[in-house]
Amino acid sequence: MANPAKAKGTSWETALVAYLREHHNPGARRNVQMGSKDIGDLDGYYLHALEAKAEKTITLPSYIAQANREAVHAGQPFGCAVVKRRMKGVADGYVVRDVATDVRLMNRLRDAETLLEMHAPKAWAYHLNRHEGEAA
Repeated sequence: MANPAKAKGTSWETALVAYLREHHNPGARRNVQMGSKDIGDLDGYYLHALEAKAEKTITLPSYIAQANREAVHAGQPFGCAVVKRRMKGVADGYVVRDVATDVRLMNRLRDAETLLEMHAPKAWAYHLNRHEGEAA
């Protein structure tokens, strides 16, 4: 690839897809770019249009605006940017979204947890015990 910046971005997208396939969704894949109606760089990150960024200078406002716009195009409720952390692997990258998007996501998660607790309390308790301490 003649353009080093494009090669870096492609490498980051490829690494993200591999990570998502292993840890989240085996069907994750890179999207074909669609110009003004772009739907994000990757497909398969549940409920999200994902914008992958691997740049020396990080510009969060433009990343978030782009991710939110592409979420609308993709018909997804949430947009996020996944930003490569210099000199680190994929798991150490940053998932970034604006506060309004994060609050909508947390409200949806809260409502889903409430429904699970009400209608399947054993599954809810199992889920809590299984994932306890993961944030550390």
